[in-house]
Amino acid sequence: QVQLVESGGGLVQAGGSLRLSCAASGRTFSNSAMGWFRQAPGKEREFVASITWSGVGRLYADSVKGRFTISRENAKNTLYLQMNSLKPEDTAVYYCAAGSYGDYAARYSYWGQGTQVTVSS
Repeated sequence: QVQLVESGGGLVQAGGSLRLSCAASGRTFSNSAMGWFRQAPGKEREFVASITWSGVGRLYADSVKGRFTISRENAKNTLYLQMNSLKPEDTAVYYCAAGSYGDYAARYSYWGQGTQVTVSS
């Protein structure tokens, strides 16, 4: 029903910025809350940010609060994650997800394939 494709990952220096995009296909996107998660090698998947379907509600992990901004353009079926002041510890595969609002990964119904973000010092 819903397919998610992330893009925008890459290599960036510490202190730099990067914007991730997640293109969604499917009729349910406009009615779906969404989120971003990340997973570093050897670590469990970690919540990053979440947004309600309307864009009014937003949640952030403490580790990224003040640096990352989640947003969406429902007319374009696209979710964004603006990442500023990047740190090496932000290095991970970033996944977009749909179907829930909050930090509990198991409640999200749909997941993208992930995009690698590498922050060098």
